[in-house]
Amino acid sequence: KELIYTESDLIITPIIDNPKITKQVPVRYDVKALHIPTYSAEKLLSLEDTDWNDFLQQVCSLLDSSDKNTGAARSKLNLVNYLCTVAVHKEIATKLLNSQLFPVLIQQLCATTNCDIRAKVARVIGVLALHTSELQENVPVSEAIMFLTELIRDNFKNSKLKQYLLPALGELLYCVASKEERREHPGECWVIPSAAYTVLMRCLREG
Repeated sequence: KELIYTESDLIITPIIDNPKITKQVPVRYDVKALHIPTYSAEKLLSLEDTDWNDFLQQVCSLLDSSDKNTGAARSKLNLVNYLCTVAVHKEIATKLLNSQLFPVLIQQLCATTNCDIRAKVARVIGVLALHTSELQENVPVSEAIMFLTELIRDNFKNSKLKQYLLPALGELLYCVASKEERREHPGECWVIPSAAYTVLMRCLREG
């Protein structure tokens, strides 16, 4: 009985960017290669609604760009790295996750064939899920979970990509679980596909 419960059961540790799981590589971006204002988190929080919407629109347009050349890919990677750095702030994460950016991130997971971009987009999604303090009912979390599940299943042998996809899936599942816990009628908003659990358990069995 003493071994069933441990004190660590009561401590919530992050899945994504956890140094106990994987060695962390600093996130870097080239300011000159970004075509948007690189506001700090503090500056973003102080923006008026109009400026914030303009900023979001620019970010979404850059991410949604269908250019396939090397410069466009580098520009997207830069942008996603920048988003990773500001998304660790709770208020920014909450605003971004509940904005029009989240569906664009999901779309990028599916649309791109560039593994680096896909991995970094998954990381942004995971960081947003980890740090958000609120999850609105209209946020397409179920879609994100479904696409991440399919990508993990399709890239099961690609351990490098899986290291980015799996933590993002874990953070989204935890985010939904913790937000559902506080709701009066849980289980109505975000439906978790059973395939997500199947894939998750398969990954755990694989070690």
